[in-house]
Amino acid sequence: MQSPWSEDDRKAIGAIAGQHGFSEDAGVAMAVALAAGGGAMAQFGHPELGGMGQWSQGGMLMIGDMFNDGLKHRVRGLADELASAMRDGRISAPKASESWGSSRWWPEELGQPSSSGSQNGQRYAVFPDKRRLAIERDGRVTIHDTGDHRIHGASQQQGSNSNLAFNGDLGSVNLSDLPEIRRSPDAREKPSASFETAAQPSFPPSEQAKQPRPAPAAATLSSPASGDPIELIRRLAELRDAGLLSESEFSVKKTELLSRL
Repeated sequence: MQSPWSEDDRKAIGAIAGQHGFSEDAGVAMAVALAAGGGAMAQFGHPELGGMGQWSQGGMLMIGDMFNDGLKHRVRGLADELASAMRDGRISAPKASESWGSSRWWPEELGQPSSSGSQNGQRYAVFPDKRRLAIERDGRVTIHDTGDHRIHGASQQQGSNSNLAFNGDLGSVNLSDLPEIRRSPDAREKPSASFETAAQPSFPPSEQAKQPRPAPAAATLSSPASGDPIELIRRLAELRDAGLLSESEFSVKKTELLSRL
């Protein structure tokens, strides 16, 4: 498989792989996963390594062939020695651009994660120096505050449980326990009107014209076109008594109506 290492590094990886009974190709697969995880975590996939699996510094190991204890022992030895070789310089760590390429999906300001991977339809990237965890699901990225948890990687989960859990210095912690501090829009959704615009009802011009517009009471009373003046004065008095007309307004209207008699 293609790797970002020099020929000398590839030979060193192959030699370590051979010591544990694996081919150079299987060793490179593990080394690529370790480089992506910053040397502290690896999510790998190779037939010789038991299929899909996950390793993290400190002892956690899961492989697809979960009941093959002998294979587990060899995979653990391979991962441990490759990680050690990367730390002490026996194998040169690839440049970030060579290791990650164009696969970055988290905010650029977070930098390079110490570990990343995917599980149950979700991708994650861990940034311990910034105490941040990025999660991507269905095109939407959320950023979580890891607080005092120095996360190494995700816990291997079986079944359909969609709630991710992570291993760290303080033990296991569920994603649901890490507060979300930022969320990006769903990348699959097209831009739409703002909430303010969507929340305000609007009517077509024809309907707006049909909306009743109550006339001001003063305007209605100022020009009674018909009716008995005495009856209108009684109505004005009722409006005055109800507090809808002042005494001066009542007097003016009363004078106008009496002038018609």
